[in-house]
Order: sequence, then structure tokens, then C-alpha cells
Amino acid sequence: MVKSAILATPLLPSNEETAKKLHTLGVSSVTALSILAPSSFEDRRLSHELTHNASCVIDATVEHIARTPKTLKITFFVHNLEATLEGVIFAPRPYMIHQFPKGTRGFFSGKAMLEQGRWQIIQPMKITAVGTIVPVYKTPLRADVMRRLVQQLVTVEALCSEGIPQAIAQTLYDIHFPTQPKPLNEQQLHALKFAELYDYMGRLRHKRRFHPTHYHSSSSADEWMKSLPFELTHDQKNAIADIAHDLRAPNAARRMIVGDVGSGKTMVIFASVVLMQPYRSLLMAPTTILANQLYEEAQKYLPHLKTVLVTSATKKGSLEEYDFIIGTHAVLHRPMPECGLVMVDEQHRFGTAQRHALTKLTDNDTAPHFLQFSATPIPRTLAMIESAHIDVSLIVQTPFVKNIATKVIHKNDFTTLLEHIRAEIAQDHQVLIVYPLVEQSESINYQSIEEARGYWESKFNNVYVTHGKDKEKEQVLIDFRQTGSILLATTVVEVGISLPRLSTVVIVGAERLGLSTLHQLRGRVSRTGLQGYCYLYTNTTGKNERLESFGSCMSGFEIAALDLKFRKSGDLLEGRLQSGNKFRWVDMAEDEEIVREVKECLNKIN
Repeated sequence: MVKSAILATPLLPSNEETAKKLHTLGVSSVTALSILAPSSFEDRRLSHELTHNASCVIDATVEHIARTPKTLKITFFVHNLEATLEGVIFAPRPYMIHQFPKGTRGFFSGKAMLEQGRWQIIQPMKITAVGTIVPVYKTPLRADVMRRLVQQLVTVEALCSEGIPQAIAQTLYDIHFPTQPKPLNEQQLHALKFAELYDYMGRLRHKRRFHPTHYHSSSSADEWMKSLPFELTHDQKNAIADIAHDLRAPNAARRMIVGDVGSGKTMVIFASVVLMQPYRSLLMAPTTILANQLYEEAQKYLPHLKTVLVTSATKKGSLEEYDFIIGTHAVLHRPMPECGLVMVDEQHRFGTAQRHALTKLTDNDTAPHFLQFSATPIPRTLAMIESAHIDVSLIVQTPFVKNIATKVIHKNDFTTLLEHIRAEIAQDHQVLIVYPLVEQSESINYQSIEEARGYWESKFNNVYVTHGKDKEKEQVLIDFRQTGSILLATTVVEVGISLPRLSTVVIVGAERLGLSTLHQLRGRVSRTGLQGYCYLYTNTTGKNERLESFGSCMSGFEIAALDLKFRKSGDLLEGRLQSGNKFRWVDMAEDEEIVREVKECLNKIN
């Protein structure tokens, strides 16, 4: 388990008042408090000279005070400058006059202005903390309360006790207590990013739970891999090696395998089943179509194992005789025999509660190993951060390079698009047209499926239509695969059925969809090496940088990084701000090196 040096709640003072203040700020460690850097500073050191339009501090005696309807004018003799200056307060409140009793001496701060050869101090204010640089914080706490809290808690010693390296701890301290107020430099920005990631990844690691298991793999997948009619990619072999290591460990595996569209995750699933022998494996897929496809491929590539398909239509009965159970969410509603390995395909399609229920479902004495597979690539930076909470394997390579031409099109390109569709259908290829709506909407400037279907059905034969609310959608997709020419659909086809003859996808209102969704839709095309085409139809005028960037990029992992650039990342701990920036300082698209530093630092402590 993780040592106390990187726990989410280190040894902060147990004072209840302090705890309330920290709760208001949303922090639970000195490290987290230290990244709330000052937004600016008030330099309260005595001024030796005045600079136009800059703050100044004077040691002065009030010689005269005069009121006008809109101003309060004070004549100061300034001892530190040996000069007489005029102070001007605009729109003064009644109490302000009491700050300047005639004949009294004190320290005052304000903005120095040179007007027509005469110096004035605008909005002078009496101050007490003279000779210091006062940090200004933008937080829910009152300014003086926040300053005292930081002064009390943020020390080099306290930061080092939480595991922050000495040099970074000193830099963080200097940000709050500088000798000279200056904008943040590169070293200070690095320290803030390091501390933010350190605190975040430390808390993620603290959330991780380890469950002992007695399901230990003693099998090898080497012979099975040699028997395949093709060579697995380097990334597939690495993922299988990661899983083999996990399945031999004393604690149950908790790993997420993230692959690009068409990267060959299915072979990694099957290798995991082989590795887990003689223990049984269970795989849950999000749709009947996908479960069917996986079952058919298992029959082909795992002929030596007894495999069964479980759907809502399957008769209930004992599954004890099977080595590998493949099912839909129907497996959640019937007893499952003991399984050493539980897997979820397209894990983002299931809720957290469903995934959790699956691990509890099998009739096991100890925890089964648990693997999640996803075809939604995440940036390498995010994968490294997530690895503090769950092990992650990335499958970046694909078995063959997809040749898909991507183009942004507008209304005036429609005739050319029609010619292309006719040419593809003539070659017995299929076309998918994705609409943003099922029915007409006044708020969205695009046709719906219902409005458009009449046009396509009048111009072409074998047009099929489906959408998310269609109860028969899985059957429609099966029928389309066998006999269809054009499929009109919503993003229901983003993940799922393999369509070997599909060569073209047209995405209507492409600017409305996230880049990862666009990539999933484009991934339906060219699954067997066909020349593919992806048309991004938009009614917006002018160049769309986001769509143009997507068009020039084929790697799902590069697109995930692009998505970060345009949309920012979500939050793994609190599960909020999915399209906003969770981090104050860290740029997920740029700071991979700092993530690596933090990970190494945490590993040394662990």
C-alpha cells in the first residue's frame, strides 16, 4: 500500500477552525494549499522614488484636508521623500475622513500619478504592515485570513514531510514569500505543476484498493499466439505481457487496456482467456451484436475451449461446463459460476455500478482479476496519471494502416457527394450517413433522420434507418450488413457491429460532435483494408480549425491529445468538469515530462 508521505490527508493541524478554512478552499494537504499561488502582490516597502501609475508607500504627516462634493483631498508632508504631495480620494465614504486626522503621522499606500508636473497619490489608504510584500489571493476566504493560513501552514519543512522534493518545496515557498514581487518564472511554473500533479496522483493512488486472490495464472499464451494465422503487433504483445504479469501476482488485477479503433483488442481478450486457464473467464459486451461477433471470433480463434454466449434470449441453466462465457448485461441477472477473470469490453458504455456488480456477480471466495477494454483512446499523459489508480496498457499500433480520406464539406459540395455515393454503391460498397437528430428541432439547423429519409429512399434502393430509440436497431444493423446500400443512423453506430463493405461515412453537423466520437464513427470505415472516405458536413461558414485538424490526423491517441487542446480533460477523482479544465496549472497536452517526473517521485516513496 501507499506510504503516509503521499496520503491525501497529511499531518495538518487538527484545529477545527483551520480545518473549516481548508474545507472552504477545497484542499486537504499543504501541497494543495501551496498551489493556490498569489494573483499579485502589494509592495508595502517604503518608496524611495515615485513611478507614474504605480503603487507607492509613504511615511507622511497629514497637514491639511479638504472636502468637495466628489472628492476628499489630503495634503501630506512625506518624510521618506522630503516633499509635499496631494492625496485624492474619489467618491469618498463618510468614514474615510477619520483616517486622516490633521497633524497625525502614519503610513499610507496608493497609486502615484504625475499630472501636469505635479505628483498626486490616488486613493491613499492607511496601512499597518509596512516594510513587507503582501500576497494577494483570489480565494473564497477573506484576504487577511488566507494570508495568515498560508503563513501558518506553507513551510519548506511541511512540504518536504508530504514527499515534495526539497528544491521544489523551496520554490513553492518562495512563490508565496518572495523577496521581490515578479511574474512567475519557468522554474516556479514547473514547481506549481509538479505539486498539483503530485497531490492529485497521490490522492488517486490512495484511492486504489488491493484485493488478494487465489487465482494465479500458470499458463502461457506463446503457443496460442504462434498458432494464429497472423503476427500480433508489438503493442498487442506488450499488453498481453502486462496482463500475464498481473495474473501471476498475489493481488487481483485491475487493468484498463485502451486501444485505437481497429487495434486488435479482441486478440488481447482471447490471450487473457488462454492465460487464465484452467480458471474460467467471463466477458461482458454492451450490445447483442458485439457479443455475437466476439462469440463467433472466439469459436474461430479459441477452438480448444468451450465457449458460450449469454443474452436475454438465452435459456437459464448451468454454465459450469464452459471455459469462457461471453454475454451482454444479461449476465448481471442470472447466477454465474466461479470465474478467475472478469472482463468488460467497451467499458465506457457501462455505468460504474454495472462494472462493480460484475466483479461481485461470480460465485467466488476471493476477488477475480478484472480487465476493462476501451476503444476510446486517451492521451498518454492521462494514461500515466490514471495509472496511479488503475494499471493502464495502451495499444497504439494497428495491424494494418487504414487508408481513409477525410474531408470537410458544405452545402455546395452535395452534388459531388451524391456522385461519390453512387460510385461506391456500384462497387457493392456501403455508405453510412450519421444525422444529429431523429426528429425535427427548431434549435438545430440540420435535417433530422425523419426529414431526410424520404429523399434518400426516393433516390436509392436498400436504404436502412435506425437510431438509439429504435428497439429493432440491432436487427436493422444485421440486415443492413447483409443487403443494405445506405444506412441512415444517429451515433448509435459509434461502437459495435463490424461492416466489412462499409467504405464511406458522412457525418452531418460534424462540428457538434467531440473529436473522439468523430474518430469512432470514422473507424467504422475501411475495417478490411478498403479505401475509405469520411465526409464532415457542416453548415458553418469559414474554416473550422478543429475539424481541419481532425481531418489531417488518423491516430486515435493523437486525436485524444487534440481533444485536450480544444476541450480540456475531465476529473478522475471527483468525476466532474468533464469538458472543463480540472487543473489550475497543468496542461495535459504539454506536460507529459512533468507527469513522468511525478510518477517516478511517487514510485520512490511507495
